[in-house]
Amino acid sequence: MVSPTEFSLPAFPKMLKKMYKKMFDLRKVFHGPKTPIFSAITFAAIFFMLYSGHLFAGPSSTGSTALQEPALPAVSELPQLNTHMNINREDYDDDESEVVDPLVPPQNVTIAERIEWFRRKLPELDLLNSNELSEKFHGRVMEFFNNNNCSVQFYMVWLSPAKTFGPREFMSMDSLFHSNPEACLIIVSRSMDSKRGYTKLKPVLDLGFKVLAVTPDVPFLVQDTPGEDWLEDMKSGTRDPGYIPLTINLTNLIRIAMIYKYGGAYIDTDFIVLRDFSELRNVVGAQTMDRMTNQWSSINNAVVVFDLGHPMLLEFIKEFSNTFNGNKWGYNGPAMFSRVCQRMGGSLPSYNVTILQPKAFYPVDWIQIRRLFRKPTTGSQSRWADRLMVELQDSYALHLWNKRSRKLIIEDGSVMDRLISEHCVVCQHINHA
Repeated sequence: MVSPTEFSLPAFPKMLKKMYKKMFDLRKVFHGPKTPIFSAITFAAIFFMLYSGHLFAGPSSTGSTALQEPALPAVSELPQLNTHMNINREDYDDDESEVVDPLVPPQNVTIAERIEWFRRKLPELDLLNSNELSEKFHGRVMEFFNNNNCSVQFYMVWLSPAKTFGPREFMSMDSLFHSNPEACLIIVSRSMDSKRGYTKLKPVLDLGFKVLAVTPDVPFLVQDTPGEDWLEDMKSGTRDPGYIPLTINLTNLIRIAMIYKYGGAYIDTDFIVLRDFSELRNVVGAQTMDRMTNQWSSINNAVVVFDLGHPMLLEFIKEFSNTFNGNKWGYNGPAMFSRVCQRMGGSLPSYNVTILQPKAFYPVDWIQIRRLFRKPTTGSQSRWADRLMVELQDSYALHLWNKRSRKLIIEDGSVMDRLISEHCVVCQHINHA
């Protein structure tokens, strides 16, 4: 395992978590309609608890736990918010439409009708074109990296409205900085590059962590790669976008292009990060293994870590462009990664590429993920939960399979509850039973 850097962990985040928990437990007592007076009192109580928790929290004591957590710098040791980031809330466009994804095609139409629909939509699809804001993309990214000493360059992609970047997504970012306090995170997102997005990110920015939301320039990202031809086909309206929302497939392309242009680690927003990523180089993770051969049977692209300009990334982009199919879920994502790695076969070592076992990023498969949200009620369930907590010490991150788990309540005492307690900094309330 990677040895965690020795720092002292501030006590106030855990105190805040307890306060959040008490506050939300109080909601169960009040079943009547909210009144203005009640709302005012509630707001005042929340403000007082947050403010007093920040002022009076002292240093935490150290002790051994079943799952050793990487320590964090005390707040006084954290870097101040960097002025080079040019975060000025008055400069951010807050006129977010927050409407239904414009890249969701109509249902029950022919391929020809869908292509014609896409041609008509092209003039309003700013995401596929460069504009005044997106043209600042490369300069902002380079300034951010050049002015920060990043232990790891992380990326997330968020093409949904900023208002949907909720507590679960925040938890992914929160846990990332818990295990990688000196990392830099770029969130590639038009919607988060706004006043609303700034408000979402402010809790981690206020602690001095290095995060930047930036509007992407897709034409620049795919320039001089096989993805350039794919984008031109799309913009010319000569290629079927498929019935799957194009934003999903754009996310698949953008993550590879970002790492190809800048190097680093991409991670989806439905993870809990458990360990330091700084020693990972040129890796992808197997999702499943063949029990007979003990060889990987499928690869997932929810975590991708590569050096800048790595030739394997061009192979992924080429496969995306040449075999694009917008009518098959996962075809241009996990299945595409699997196809390329299967085709490369024995030549992968010459590319200096490592395929990690499922325990690295996918230690719990999507079928079992519900168990992590439930409080153990029997002795065997408690033993299973304790054993899993120990096993997760060997995992870099835990994929939560958001499509399966996003509506699940995190019950007190569940594995998820324990993981959040041990791997958060800001510790914003998520949701408990």
